Amino acid sequence: MQSKYQSIVEQTLNVGSGFIISVLVWEFAIKNLIHVGVLSVDSSIWITVIFTVVSFIRGYFWRRYFNNHSSER
Repeated sequence: MQSKYQSIVEQTLNVGSGFIISVLVWEFAIKNLIHVGVLSVDSSIWITVIFTVVSFIRGYFWRRYFNNHSSER
């Protein structure tokens, strides 16, 4: 069971890492793949899918990390 402080730290890391990862994914992957100009609906959907998958993986990673470390106390 997490304390309120642990929940705040987890969520801060989750949101902060999400921001950094989204900037990196946009700059080094998506912009190069679709050569950003005017985005079509299809491009917007694919961008949303990519960020959703990355967010899911990131959230799973942080949840497992904090569950493993909070049970050690």
